[in-house]
Parts: sequence; structure tokens; C-alpha cells
Amino acid sequence: MSGAPATAAPAWNRRAERGSDWLIALMVWLTLHLGWRVGRALLVPITAYFVVAAPAARRASLGYLRRVMGRTPGPWLRFRHVFAFSTMLLDRIFFLAGRTGGYRLEAAGIAALETVLAEGRGAILLGAHLGSFEALRAFGRRAPVPVRMMMYRANRGGLSARLERLDPEFATAVIPLGTPEAMLAAREALGRGEILGILADRAPDPGDQPERLIAVPFLGAPAGFPTGPFRLAAALDAPVLLFFGVCTGPRRYALRFEPFADRITLPRAGREAALARVVGAYADRLGEMARAHPLQWFNFHDVWDDGGR
Repeated sequence: MSGAPATAAPAWNRRAERGSDWLIALMVWLTLHLGWRVGRALLVPITAYFVVAAPAARRASLGYLRRVMGRTPGPWLRFRHVFAFSTMLLDRIFFLAGRTGGYRLEAAGIAALETVLAEGRGAILLGAHLGSFEALRAFGRRAPVPVRMMMYRANRGGLSARLERLDPEFATAVIPLGTPEAMLAAREALGRGEILGILADRAPDPGDQPERLIAVPFLGAPAGFPTGPFRLAAALDAPVLLFFGVCTGPRRYALRFEPFADRITLPRAGREAALARVVGAYADRLGEMARAHPLQWFNFHDVWDDGGR
């Protein structure tokens, strides 16, 4: 297995953020002032629009669903995939605005997380574009230690910027990747015993931050995964857990914390093989979760070389 330059198509969230700022503002206002049910009803025409207007994402969704379902999905299933993503964005509005009264967040694996945090070394949570990572921050408001997100900020569009303004604490809760200060800030956070969250299943846009990919088996065929999150976790030398925030129903999320590695070690000799093993282990577990919740992996670009055949 070998690394390769990142050549992924622009991320779905950038496509989804096309549109005027006033329209985005109107949608957020209507959702927050008229309520979740009105916002969910508005998702139907919004989803229909993006199913038609985003052909690249539509093709990527089809390729993924073919793999995870083991058959070619019909139009209704493909619509439901995008609708599930739209629902996650709707819930994100409420999470960021602190309007979580109607939500139920149930957590499993808390004991594993608490055991790691009791050691005082902090913890790294490797997540994915499966379900909602924003649910972790909502849950983190009740956590005994702060939860900090490590994420690329250069490619966020108008929707992300506007949503983030709903939470005055968002900027301080994020450590921007790709900046000289990121590693220092991450080490300081871990030194304080805090939690760092990183999404590990998608490289940033190639124009923003070139990053190596490594091919590992995923849903039956080799797929390109970024090595950066795993190199970062190894450099930070902290305990690593996996995190998934799966939507189980309207305003219902099941959060899972799973031990992954006491620390990720990438020796000089055999570094590529070690990377392939650790990324492969992550991809295996992500594949299991995707098969269990097939409509909730929101990567929306093709990670396989054969176009999903």
C-alpha cells in the first residue's frame, strides 16, 4: 500500500454552500424562529434542489451506496441519503445555537473515555463524516474537560461561517489545522487534560492543503484515506479513541466512544507499513459503522479508483 497526492474533488460542503448570503441568513432565521419542524419541512425542497444541481456529489453518493448496500439504489434511497445529510445540517443549527432542549444524546463507551482522561494525558478522538460530529460538541458542554476540534478553516463557505456565528464559543473551541500554531495549541490542550477531535476520513481540498493519501481496503475495494490525522496523533503521543455520533431518529443521537490505541507509533523503519495498519484499522471500523448506518456517511466524493463499480 502506498501514499499518493491528494486529488479528491472539492468537498460536498463547499458545493452545498453555493447560494447567496441573504438566502442562507433567511433559512437560518426561519429555522430558529419557526422551529425545528418547520425547518425539517423546508429540507424537502432544499434536498430536491441539491439532488438535481450537484451532479458530482450525486455520482459519488451513487457509487458509495452501491458498495455499502451491495446493490444499485433507486432514486428514493439516493434522495434519502442527501436528506439525511440535510437533516444533520438542520440539527447543527440548533446545536450551535445551544437550542438542545428537544434533543436526546445517549452515550456509550463513556467509561473508556473517563479511564483515559483520569490519566491526565488528555485524549484524541478520531471521528468521521458519519452522522454528526457537532453532536460531540453539544455533548461536550456537559463533559468534565473541554472538547477542542482540530479542523481546516480555509475552505469553509458562507453557510459554515454563518452557522459558526451562532455559537460565541466556537472560535475558541477550534484549533485551525494548517497553521504554525496548531501543534503548539494541541500540545497545550492535551497538557491540560482536554479532548481533541479530528475527522480522519477525508483530506482537505487539494488547492488548500495538499496531503498524502494511503490506499487501504474499505467497503470491498482499496480507497484513499488521508494520513495526516494519524501522523498528527502519533506526533502528539496521546491516547486515541474513535468517536461516532449516529442519528437514530428525529433529534436523537447515539454517541459511541471506542478505544483505538494507547498511542499511535510510527517508527522510522517501516513507517509506511505502520501507517497502512493503523489507517486500515480505522477504515475497517468505519466500514462496519457505514454498513450499520448506510445513509449516514456524508463524504460525497469518490474515494475509490474505479468510480464505485
